[in-house]
Amino acid sequence: MTPQHVETLRATWQKVLPIGDTAARLFYNRLFEIDPAAEQLFAGTDMALQRQKLLQTLNAAIGGLDNLEGLAPVLQDLGRRHADYGVSDSHYDSVGAALLWALEQGLGDDWTPEAKEAWTTAYDLIAETMRAAAEQQAARA
Repeated sequence: MTPQHVETLRATWQKVLPIGDTAARLFYNRLFEIDPAAEQLFAGTDMALQRQKLLQTLNAAIGGLDNLEGLAPVLQDLGRRHADYGVSDSHYDSVGAALLWALEQGLGDDWTPEAKEAWTTAYDLIAETMRAAAEQQAARA
């Protein structure tokens, strides 16, 4: 992550926050469209609360970009919990695609090549940290 990535992430995130619930709805709708099996993971879930959790998690991740060492344990714990929920390695790809698509829809003209690069880089970092923690947990089991 470069300082420019961090700056772009924070600037675009500030534009997403006012439309946060709409962006989260777009995300989940797209996720279930491209990965119908993922919808089963949310059976019985209060989706309004789930959308809030998504926004809170992204907000915390964006806020923690200045301290990646401090953010890593939070993401590792999140990865382990998601494994317990039944999230598989392949879900990370569909989640990433849905997230980037939702951001593109929500940001419109502000979804620049720089924004796409910054969000892709950030998501890859988050996903790899979570995946590694889930794999370590599975290896111990």
